[in-house]
Amino acid sequence: MREMRNKFFLASAILLLFLASCSPRGVYKPKLFFGGSEMSWVEKTLRRMSLEEKIGQMIACSYSGQFINKDSDTLQRLKHLIVERKIGGLILFGGQVYETAYLTNAVQKMAKIPLLIASDFERGAGNQIQGAIEFPPLMAIGATCSEEQAYRMGKITALEGRAMGVHMTYAPVADVNINPMNPIINTRSIGEDPQEVSRLAIAFIKGCQENGLIATAKHFPGHGDTDQDSHSVLPTVSGDRSRLEKVELYPFKKAIEAGVQAIMTAHLQLPALDSTPNLPATLSPLILTGLLREELGFKGLIVTDSMGMGGVTSLYSPQEAALKAVQAGVDMVLLPPAPDEVIDSLIQAVKLGQISEARISASVRRILEAKARLGLHKTRLVDVDALDERVATKENLELALKMHEKAITLVKNNGGILPLSGLNQKIAVFSLSSDPDGYFAGRPFVQQIEKRSSTVFSFYADSSTGGELIQEAAQKAREADVIVFALFSTLRAWKGSVDLELKHIELVKQAAANSAPVVVISFGSPYFLKHFPDVDCYICAYRWTPQVQEGVVKALFGEIEIKGRLPVSLPGLYPLGHGLSLFRKNENTPSF
Repeated sequence: MREMRNKFFLASAILLLFLASCSPRGVYKPKLFFGGSEMSWVEKTLRRMSLEEKIGQMIACSYSGQFINKDSDTLQRLKHLIVERKIGGLILFGGQVYETAYLTNAVQKMAKIPLLIASDFERGAGNQIQGAIEFPPLMAIGATCSEEQAYRMGKITALEGRAMGVHMTYAPVADVNINPMNPIINTRSIGEDPQEVSRLAIAFIKGCQENGLIATAKHFPGHGDTDQDSHSVLPTVSGDRSRLEKVELYPFKKAIEAGVQAIMTAHLQLPALDSTPNLPATLSPLILTGLLREELGFKGLIVTDSMGMGGVTSLYSPQEAALKAVQAGVDMVLLPPAPDEVIDSLIQAVKLGQISEARISASVRRILEAKARLGLHKTRLVDVDALDERVATKENLELALKMHEKAITLVKNNGGILPLSGLNQKIAVFSLSSDPDGYFAGRPFVQQIEKRSSTVFSFYADSSTGGELIQEAAQKAREADVIVFALFSTLRAWKGSVDLELKHIELVKQAAANSAPVVVISFGSPYFLKHFPDVDCYICAYRWTPQVQEGVVKALFGEIEIKGRLPVSLPGLYPLGHGLSLFRKNENTPSF
């Protein structure tokens, strides 16, 4: 009997080994757990924690997935925050795939309680981690109108993020971009229609959370109707409660109903919700507890936007801001400028009765529940050896490229300029960047055109390029059969504007007034057309990466189909949803 049992176990072991060898290691399906054992871990852990440990759990600080020596000041500082101050989370800013996973494992080993690792993956894991997949911005997904694209973007982001040890993304942006002058949301938003923003944001959220990554709807109660950047100042959204209900709050309500697990606050004033002067929503009990918790019924994690932003630091000290945020209802204080001082001040605030320990415990319970739901109480480390099968797969890279291409939106094509014929056309190409460091921003674009046409005149300029050089180039371009302008203006924190340089605007206007047809491509904000509405052809690409530039060139020459639709209106020019279809050359007759 024993011999038969041993043979059975041996056969079973051989079968399991065989099945394991046949199964691709790249199939990675992290799941969200929660049950009796998870709840038991949460309660036991919470009961054993000191006040200092509880406060630490509510703080998240930054780190980078770059190589660092074990004796470096950077690593020693991280170790201090994790081991001595017991912080609950880290936020990843930049890095490479292997270094990120290796360092994340290292910091997890330092922590008594598993760390909640988060990052800003608005455009996929490649938004922060070099080598991972970078997707289009959400406005480009809005231009595709596709829930399937949004879901798959969320899913791949989750699988790659979890493979590298990241558990939470500060995405999607659920702001409704109804202000064309918005300097910081713009293409980060899905669009200007609250229902469409909700529909696609929910698809992204499901893609993330069904594959093991906490999604975060931001920036509550809505940052879309501002013309100022909260990284620098405290903006005001002045809409009344009725407007806020229909526009700003609508996507957050729907995201909560769909089960989003985290919401990030905005450093904004909203007088219709809280009339207290100079009080950001992040620090408002009326907005975070009264509205978000009680009225909207949100039970997940409330996290702040960075507490180092001017919308807070221009008005409050780090200690005062953190206390007010916790009093308002925040669970995690992100990136406080002075974490040691902030932790000490919050401990002291509890001892002085400014906030109760029960209130602290309520937030810590939510944090621990999130960690347990992710399975971190059982497994906190990742398999570094499996990264080459789980990150940047060929299939997913191709999918991301197709998303970029499907988003391309043809707004104007007067006279049927497109598709370009190529070999027999003299083409003048201007790469114009409104950034001081963007001189060669359009190099991939120009190089791709040069592959398709034997007669190309090219000119590069950024915000520092002198007017005389620009006019010289304009004179040379007069001999061209068609003039193509590639416009770049990056969306950056603290920049204050995403608009174009005045001298670049004048150059496009000047060209449009002459006889040669003019094609303009926006590799950023879709609103640039307002400056030169008379150009013959206008395309929105929403992003400036090399793969986007190559996709646009394919579209110009009729090598791919164009079918994107405007996710925002261009005031006084074109409505929401407008877009011309252009079929592939030699496939069908162009449709306008």
